[in-house]
Amino acid sequence: YRSLIYPLLIREGKPTPFFTFVLALLFCVYNGYLQGRSLTNYAKYPSGWLKDPCFITGFIGWLSGMAINIHSDHILRNLRKPGETGYKIPRGGMFEYVSGANFFGEILEWFGFALACHSIESLAFALCTLFILGSRAKQHHQ
Repeated sequence: YRSLIYPLLIREGKPTPFFTFVLALLFCVYNGYLQGRSLTNYAKYPSGWLKDPCFITGFIGWLSGMAINIHSDHILRNLRKPGETGYKIPRGGMFEYVSGANFFGEILEWFGFALACHSIESLAFALCTLFILGSRAKQHHQ
């Protein structure tokens, strides 16, 4: 969603430098490869894993985080009317509870994924997401 769909939905805003786009794309491709390889080649799950409370809780966390992330991005994309400029504080959804609802949603999404997958690779990515997006959320809040 963040790499392919979201950029196509943005109407206006500051242009992203090409180099930044390429680095982000490479990161997402490489991370996707590592997560996929971990799950297909190394992860071993018992036959009832999809009914395990750990998997179910993680799946619900991932799904909730993705829904929060998508809804928050929708709110952010529609903050200003065409031609309008200036800073606006987002309202609605999780923005009523946290100032960086889009960041919160993505962090929740990847910790849910890590819980559902139960792998060191997915936990490593969730922690990286927390540290990177947590620092961005703090900057946005200030």
